[in-house]
Amino acid sequence: MVNYHYDAAGNMATYFVLSVLGIALIPITLSTVAAAVASTYEQSRGCQCKQCLERRKQVLAKVKGTLLKPKVTKKTLAIVIGWVIVGFLAYTVADVDNENIIYNPFIILGISAGTPEKEIKSHYKKLSKLYHPDKVKAAVNQTMEEIEKRFVDITKAYKALTDETIRRNYELYGHPDGKQEMSMGIAIPSWIVESKNNIWVLGLYGLLVGGVLPSMVGRWWFGNRGRTKDGVSAKTAESFWKGLTEASGLNEVGKVLVNAFKHEKGSKAGGDLRNVEKEIEKRTGKEWSELKMTFEGDEKSTRALVLLYAHFLRLELGSTPLQQEQASLLLQTPYLLNAYLNIVSARSWLSPTLAIMRLHAYLIQAIVPGKSMLHAQLPGFSLGAALSEGKQDLSSIVRTLRESGDARAEEAQKAFEALSLLDVVDMRFKVIGEHIVTPSSIVYLLVKLRLKGRSSTKDDGVNGDDENSTKDDEIDEAFLHSRRDAEEMKNAGTEWAHAPYWPGLRKPGWWLVLADDKSNRIVVPPMRITDVPPSNPLKVRNYRCYKLQFQAPPNVGLFTWKVYFVSDTVVGGELCRDILLKIEDASALNAEEQDREDEISDPEEDTLAGQMAAMRKAPVKKVPAVEEDSDDSSTDGDRDDDDSSDSSDSD
Repeated sequence: MVNYHYDAAGNMATYFVLSVLGIALIPITLSTVAAAVASTYEQSRGCQCKQCLERRKQVLAKVKGTLLKPKVTKKTLAIVIGWVIVGFLAYTVADVDNENIIYNPFIILGISAGTPEKEIKSHYKKLSKLYHPDKVKAAVNQTMEEIEKRFVDITKAYKALTDETIRRNYELYGHPDGKQEMSMGIAIPSWIVESKNNIWVLGLYGLLVGGVLPSMVGRWWFGNRGRTKDGVSAKTAESFWKGLTEASGLNEVGKVLVNAFKHEKGSKAGGDLRNVEKEIEKRTGKEWSELKMTFEGDEKSTRALVLLYAHFLRLELGSTPLQQEQASLLLQTPYLLNAYLNIVSARSWLSPTLAIMRLHAYLIQAIVPGKSMLHAQLPGFSLGAALSEGKQDLSSIVRTLRESGDARAEEAQKAFEALSLLDVVDMRFKVIGEHIVTPSSIVYLLVKLRLKGRSSTKDDGVNGDDENSTKDDEIDEAFLHSRRDAEEMKNAGTEWAHAPYWPGLRKPGWWLVLADDKSNRIVVPPMRITDVPPSNPLKVRNYRCYKLQFQAPPNVGLFTWKVYFVSDTVVGGELCRDILLKIEDASALNAEEQDREDEISDPEEDTLAGQMAAMRKAPVKKVPAVEEDSDDSSTDGDRDDDDSSDSSDSD
């Protein structure tokens, strides 16, 4: 039988709390310190232009802080309070005597269990001579009471072990009185179960169970009830559905996006925007007036529109609260656009799908949507500057700056190198286990991608010898059988993109869209691609594979589709490739298999397989004639053996 008792001193409860706090605080603290240490490394990753370096420094200091100046958040406060509690509890139990020491006379005398009584007496006489108070000299930090106590313990242990019954009980059960009930302590201080404290304990329990827990569950339930799986308001999703048309472009998508902010929770109003609005109207003129009329009477949407256009025009807000409100609004736009993209993909409309994807890059680079201002992505170029160069590509602009000795050339070159192009190495349709695509089969669009610097003009190429090609095919086949959408690679992470006006850190990404542009439809919902490796000619496999799975059309024919690679960080960083999908009837697959069987050598005419082939009028091999031996030495038995061997061969 087990006898339970509460911890009267509260030491067990203290140890329990220390253990729980240690398990929680140690990994959280290590991860927080590691994040602060890594902030310096993260700052050096990505674009090295002055604008991006300064922006990353501000963002990392704001989000993560530094090792010497950590950001004061609820998490850091909880960590500090937790370690303070750990220190206090450790101090309280540091000097507590251990009351759970088990008395063992064998240990006191320094002998093992089972020692005969004669040896116990002999050993006790030796200890008496060594530790008798009259013969022991006190050490520097030793008192007479400690010397006498040790001798008393030795004497008590000797008397216990010279009693045969007590010695047997110690050896068998570890207790002088024999077998005992087990006693276990519970790590709850006794004051919790004392009758005088019942009202407080029950009151706290009722408050937690009847008040705090239901309020937390209710808040979670009613908070998620009005939101979609993408995390946006149900009213926002409804506005996306209603504002959607098959021919929607950038302007229509932008209006629907602005209209969504009246249903979403954002940061509180940070100040007056009248001066900002006047500056926007001064720069855009009639265009702004017409755009503002769309949201007339809707204060939240109008405010969101002003903050977004202030970002597009790169205006200084002049107020920290306004800057915080604008940053919160901008960081919310990717989530809204992704939810909008899921709704558009459900209807398979191509034009609004591409418009939503392209709007990401305009937001990241702070360029008015639809404006052809590729040069404005480079440092040193404002939205209104170098308009004559607006129709040129970025490589021409950077080359012109270098040749003319322009002061902006160095920073423009750094940003230009960070704006990497997507290089499509290969792109094909594959069906596992088959050489052709049959109706309604499961098809994979296998694409091989890498990043190629815009300054690079030479083709990095892929090693195409037979041995490496065969090995690549085997790796591709294994990848198709896996469940991953991207080929697993070591150190596949990419660096931060060139985004000097975006309030957060941004990695480059692309959307892969398989579409039929003739019917303005997407064939399969788009897939987002990230962590594309940079080109490295030293690698044999100088790319990374991605796959998109879909079901082939149910009818036979030749389908001319397009594959779009739309960048979410670079305006103009988009690729479009034509691709053909040929759907063949299953009979073509059977004929191909038959052709492979025909490659096997024909059977001989005197075998069973040869006779069956001859009945089908299929080709057979004739057995060459063998000259009979002139010596008639063969017997009938030998001929029988030959026949049996032929029969076994045919079998």
